[in-house]
Amino acid sequence: MSTIMIKRTGVISLLCLAIWSCKTESTTYTSEIDNPQYYHNSLKQLTDIIVHDIFSPPIASRIYAYSNIAAYEVLVLGYPEYQSLANQLNELTPIPAPDTTKQIDIHLAAIHAFLTVGKALIFSEEKMDAFRENLYADFKKGSVPEEIYLPSLAYGEKVAEHILTWAAKDNYKQTRSMPKYTIRQDDAYWKPTPPDYMEGIEPHWNKIRPFVLDSASQFKPAPAHKFDMTKGSPFYKQVMEVYETGQNLKEESLSIAKFWDCNPYVSHVQGHAMFATKKITPGGHWMGITGITTQKAKAGFMETVAAYTMVSISLFDGFISCWDEKWRSVVIRPETVINKYVDEDWVPLLQTPPFPEYTSGHSVISNASAEVLTHLYGDNFAFRDTSEVEYGLPERSFTSFRHAGNEASLSRLYGGIHYRQAIEEGVKQGKKVGNLVIQQVKIKNNLK
Repeated sequence: MSTIMIKRTGVISLLCLAIWSCKTESTTYTSEIDNPQYYHNSLKQLTDIIVHDIFSPPIASRIYAYSNIAAYEVLVLGYPEYQSLANQLNELTPIPAPDTTKQIDIHLAAIHAFLTVGKALIFSEEKMDAFRENLYADFKKGSVPEEIYLPSLAYGEKVAEHILTWAAKDNYKQTRSMPKYTIRQDDAYWKPTPPDYMEGIEPHWNKIRPFVLDSASQFKPAPAHKFDMTKGSPFYKQVMEVYETGQNLKEESLSIAKFWDCNPYVSHVQGHAMFATKKITPGGHWMGITGITTQKAKAGFMETVAAYTMVSISLFDGFISCWDEKWRSVVIRPETVINKYVDEDWVPLLQTPPFPEYTSGHSVISNASAEVLTHLYGDNFAFRDTSEVEYGLPERSFTSFRHAGNEASLSRLYGGIHYRQAIEEGVKQGKKVGNLVIQQVKIKNNLK
C-alpha cells in the first residue's frame, strides 16, 4: 500500500498536502474521490474503447502511456514522496503550476487529465464523453463543491494540453503519411497472410520518439537465422518445430495459446460471410494484470496510478524496440513457409498477425512489463489473471509476473505464429527494456 495516503477524517484540506496553499473557507473539504476504483474504472473504459476502435498493439501502447503519464504528473503535486517524470522521459518538461488562489481536488484533476488525453487519442470520442458524464455526475452528487469542482477540471484540462503538446512531437503524426511497406518477393521476407492478407502494420514505428531508450535500436537482438530450408539448417529446424508442435498440441498448451492470443482483430470466414472478433491487445492484457495486482495489494490512488504509468512506459518503449527489429529483418512467418514448403493445408492455431515475425512482440512487452511489476511488487507475487474472462476464456493463476511473462512468450510457439528464436530473443529484449525503465525512471525515493 502506498505510504502516502490522504486521511478521510479531520478537516485538513487535500490541497494543504500539496505544494500550494488553500483558502480558509475550503479547509473543511475532504476528497471522496481518493478511491483507486475510480481510476481502475477509467482505465477499463479506455481499454474498452481501444478494443472497439481496433487499435493496433503499438498504437494502443501509445494511448495508454500518454493518458497515464498525464494523471501521474497531476498527482505528484499532492504526494511529495513521488517524483515527477519531467526531465526523466525524453523531452517531457514540467507541467504548468496550478492557480494558487484556487483549491482543487487533485484526484479529480488527475482523472480528468487521464480521460482528456485518452479522448484525444481514440476515435470513439462519444463513448468517452458518455462515460465521463456519468462519472462526473456521481462526483457532483457527492461532496465536491462547485468552487473546487470547476478549478479541478480546469487544471486537469491544462495538464492534458501540456501532455498532448509533448505527445504531438513524438513523430506519430509524421509516420501516418510515410510510405507503406513494399512486399519483397524473396522467400525469406514477410508476406501478408490469410484470411485478410492485411498490409504490414506500422513499418515506421521505430521513428517514434521513445521515453527512455536512447534509440529504437538500443537493444538490437542477435541476427535472425538465415532463411534456409535445407534439411538440418537452424531455420529449417525451427520451422519444423512450429509445424510439429501445432500437430501435437496438448490441452494445456492449447489453453495457454488461446489465453495469450491478444489479437485485436481476428477474422472468421463462414461460407460467403466474414466477421471479426475484437479482443484486448497484448498491452491491454498487461494493463489488466496491473489493475489486478494493485487491487490485490490494496494500493492507494497514487500507487495505483504510478504502477499503471510505469508499466505503460515499458510497453511503449518495448513496442518501439521490437518493431525496430521486425521491420529491419522482415522475417517470414511460419504459416507462409510451412504452406509453401511443408504442408499447404496447415493452419496455425492462432491467426497470424499482419507484421514480420522477428522478434516476438508479446515476448518483448510481456517480459518488459513483468520486470517492472516485479520491481514494484516482488518476485513472488502470486495472482489470478482474470483479464480474458470477458472474452470467454477462463482465468489462469501465476506464481509471479515472470511466470506470466514466460508463459505469454511460449504461447506464441503453441499458437503457431513464432519460431523459438524470436521468442527467446524477444524475452531477452523485453527484460532489457524493462530493466532500463527501472534504472532510468525514478518514481519514489526508495524506488530507483
